[in-house]
Amino acid sequence: MAKIAIIVGHPQNQTLCDGLAEAYERGAKGAGHEVKLFALSRLKFDPILRGGYRELQPLEPDLQAAYDWMAVSDHWVLVFPLWCGDMPALLKGFIERILQPDLMRRRGTDQEMNWRIFPDKSARVIMTMGMPTLFYRFWYGASTIRLLKRNILHFIGVRPVRHSLYGMVAEVSTDKRLAWLKVVEALGTAAM
Repeated sequence: MAKIAIIVGHPQNQTLCDGLAEAYERGAKGAGHEVKLFALSRLKFDPILRGGYRELQPLEPDLQAAYDWMAVSDHWVLVFPLWCGDMPALLKGFIERILQPDLMRRRGTDQEMNWRIFPDKSARVIMTMGMPTLFYRFWYGASTIRLLKRNILHFIGVRPVRHSLYGMVAEVSTDKRLAWLKVVEALGTAAM
């Protein structure tokens, strides 16, 4: 059975992102996987990397708990809305803060340019948006998915990275939302 870390990058509570994350968690736990869900809106941490990568910013207890679980997990699930063409700043700050200690430790070593600090992990990105997903894919080139896959997750050793996109979230019917939750619950069951 897999160990799974679910990160909800929405800065608000009781959102569709929360529902999708909980559906994934329900499916995964039902299949016997070990799961921990971290809703960033409920964690206490400074999302700003104050000293960049020049001075270590110690992880707050909530961040340390998330880091510790992510380090031992086999699979990560990132759930967030598309805002202003990208992930919310809270999620970006979380990623920068989580990665900083490992990247700082590599400075001045033979490992400095080897950023594969989390090998042997896979990921699923679940993103909601107000526009149609086809428009996002073809007009915007799925830029946030590309950024997360190529520039962040692959760069730190996480492969494969799969994604699920849910568009027009403000306008879809309750039945459609329930269908999305069932799909995501099935993804959790399969730990994909």
